[in-house]
Amino acid sequence: MNGSFTMSSLGDDYRALVIGGSGALGSAFCEWLNDDPRCAGVRQLGRSTIPALDLEHPDSIAQAAAELAEEGPYQLIVHAAGLLHRDGIKPEKSYAAIEADAMQAVFQVNTLGPALVLRHFLPLLDRSGAMAMLSAKVGSIGDNRLGGWYAYRSSKAALNMLIKTAAIELARTRPQIRLLSLHPGTVISGLSQPFRGASGARPARIAARELLSLIDGLTPADSGRFFAYNGERLPW
Repeated sequence: MNGSFTMSSLGDDYRALVIGGSGALGSAFCEWLNDDPRCAGVRQLGRSTIPALDLEHPDSIAQAAAELAEEGPYQLIVHAAGLLHRDGIKPEKSYAAIEADAMQAVFQVNTLGPALVLRHFLPLLDRSGAMAMLSAKVGSIGDNRLGGWYAYRSSKAALNMLIKTAAIELARTRPQIRLLSLHPGTVISGLSQPFRGASGARPARIAARELLSLIDGLTPADSGRFFAYNGERLPW
C-alpha cells in the first residue's frame, strides 16, 4: 500500500508516541507517521530505546513516562507490544499444558505492563488525543469458538477490561479522548510466523495503515470499544 497518508483528526503538528516500535507493526506505524506531513514528530519506545521501556520491568515504564513528560502532550499514543510465544512459551492446546511461569510472563507483557502504560502515559495524552492498544480477536470471550491458547486469550481479555474501565473513567474527566482496543488481524511478523498457516497474513505496512485510518475515523463516542482493523466492532 503506497501513496500519501495523513491523520486528519489530530490537527496540525501533532506528536505521536509508539510503544513497541521495534516490532513489525510498531516499525510500520512509525514509518507512516513519519511520512505524514501533519506529524511534527514520532517518539519510539522499547527495550533498546533511550529512555528504555520494558514491559517486564515495571519501574522502566514509570521512568520512561517521567522522562518524556516535558515532551508531551502527545496527540496519538499507540501501544503495539505483545507476547504470544518465545523460547519456553507457546500457546497451550489444552488446559493440561498450562504452566504458571509461562502464564505469568504472558500476562506481564500483555496485561500488567499495559496497565502501567495506561497509568503513566494517559497523563501525557492530549485532552482530545487518541490512545490505541493492540489487543487480539482471540481475546474476545464472546467470539471464542475454538478454545486453546489459554494464556494469550485470557491476557488479552483482561487487557480489554482495563481499556474499557479506563475509558469509563476518562469519559467523566477527559471526555474528548479516544481510548481504543484494536485487533490488527494476522500480520506477517515474528509474533504470528509459526501460526499463520494459509490464513493470508497481511504485510505489517498494510495493517498499520488500516489501523491508523481506523483510529482517525473513530470518535470519542467510540472510546472504550473493541474494533477489528476493518472497522468491525468486536464482542467482548
